[in-house]
Amino acid sequence: MPVKNRFAELHDEITAVRRDIHQHPEILYETHRTSALVADKLRAFGCDEVVTGIGRTGVVGVIKGNSTGSGRVVGLRADMDALPIQEATGVDYASKTPGAMHACGHDGHTAMLLGAAQYLAETRNFDGTAVVIFQPAEEGGAGAREMCEDGLMERFGVQEVYGMHNWPGQPLGSFAIRPGSFFAATDQFDIALTGKGGHAAKPHETVDPTVMAAHMVTMLQTIASRNADPVDQVVVSVTSFQTSSNAFNVIPQGVHLRGTVRSMSAEMRDLAEQRLKGIVESVASGFGGRAEVSYYRGYPVMVNHAEQTEFAASVAQKISGACNEAPLVMGGEDFAFMLEERPGAYILIGNGDTAMVHSPDYNFNDDAIPAGCSWWAGVVEERMPAGH
Repeated sequence: MPVKNRFAELHDEITAVRRDIHQHPEILYETHRTSALVADKLRAFGCDEVVTGIGRTGVVGVIKGNSTGSGRVVGLRADMDALPIQEATGVDYASKTPGAMHACGHDGHTAMLLGAAQYLAETRNFDGTAVVIFQPAEEGGAGAREMCEDGLMERFGVQEVYGMHNWPGQPLGSFAIRPGSFFAATDQFDIALTGKGGHAAKPHETVDPTVMAAHMVTMLQTIASRNADPVDQVVVSVTSFQTSSNAFNVIPQGVHLRGTVRSMSAEMRDLAEQRLKGIVESVASGFGGRAEVSYYRGYPVMVNHAEQTEFAASVAQKISGACNEAPLVMGGEDFAFMLEERPGAYILIGNGDTAMVHSPDYNFNDDAIPAGCSWWAGVVEERMPAGH
């Protein structure tokens, strides 16, 4: 099953849709224009059912095969939201919205899944039901969780679910995947330290929260170097260090630290949270200060299911001739919530030698469209073969 000829025919049309979405980026759950465009397209394709408002602004399309005797229901998910970044690509279809752009390729994901939906609605060469899922708020808003909590899987009877993301630096149109833990859990912390401020010339009369915080930043690195099993990845990053005074001669009363913890297993996630709180409280107490720790759990570890990963790779191999082993990714991906609800897999498709995602210079590579559409269509046709 190489790249399907129909997607070569539809390439210009799908590209036009992608670039239209690119010109009108929408952030988090504010995907009103994009959601409306998606719903209109799905209705025009002749989907058996089109439902809006799942997970606030999510859209779901249902496409039944020529037969449904297998009883199988496969979900395909694309994300729709953009990022709060000012675009710097200079392309003639650049974002028309100041301070917002599709810097992660969700415009491409949406367009490719629309192309696959059009093909599947035309051919219906499968025995079962395909559910195409267009999700808002992947970029920090947990749109996948919102859709799941809104009854996505139960309402549409989804039994398995598959996702895809473009990947700069990977050869154009190639694929990569890995079973098990793939994308990291993404947690955040907020630490408020209180000491006793005073004159910089009289440090002995103070409890210096700046020194306290400096020791704390260093100590937090021991979570990775001395608490974690060396083969169990964890990253603790303090990304903001703010004192309550900007004066040259004042020891401040307080210091505020913020940061993120990335981990690759539920056990490491629990340990990192426990050790972070313990280190912060102990260091603050040792200096005679006080600490308040707020710890926010974000996206869980995204775990590909073994059997579905093997299947997804086999579909990719038939399209591009190979499917490579993907690296572990310390970034987060809220498709994790869907994979906690149902078995499935998430795959990477090469974007070629382009700027990295979340860069103002990034742009989705439209030449990846035929391969991406073919993979999604192939997942449906091979998972639910006609006549079986």
